[in-house]
Amino acid sequence: MNSDRKAVRSAAQGWLAAILVIIGCVVASAPVGAASFQPLEIVTKNGVQVFSVEMATTEEEKQTGLMYRKELADGKGMLFDFNPEQEVSMWMKNTYVSLDMIFIRADGRILRIAENTEPLSTKIISSRGPARAVLEVVAGTAQKYGIRPGDRVGHPLFGSK
Repeated sequence: MNSDRKAVRSAAQGWLAAILVIIGCVVASAPVGAASFQPLEIVTKNGVQVFSVEMATTEEEKQTGLMYRKELADGKGMLFDFNPEQEVSMWMKNTYVSLDMIFIRADGRILRIAENTEPLSTKIISSRGPARAVLEVVAGTAQKYGIRPGDRVGHPLFGSK
């Protein structure tokens, strides 16, 4: 009977170890800092461009941003909320993907666009005026869709959409 208990216990421990390995693999494959996506629209002279954006609202989310990511799909981005409107400074430290940084005023109008930023750079990129938010999208997006300063951004952050 004693050897039967040892065999059952050994089998149970083996199953438990297998389950823990499977759970560990599932957790490890989940995206780090995964966030829900929200729609954001930019009204340009060429029409309305729709993006799916992650929100960066906490200090940790704003500090990390898109760092360490190896790619960013067209039509995706990250929206940083800097409420209240203020002078904003960004950089590309630990960011592998070149970005367009779109600085947006509290009224939803685009203040400035820093296009084709340099990956991994610690050079400061300024809003050059008060901004409520910054939208980061893959480099070339502003040119591709004709996004310009003065265009209107539609998102609940700006009292629209």
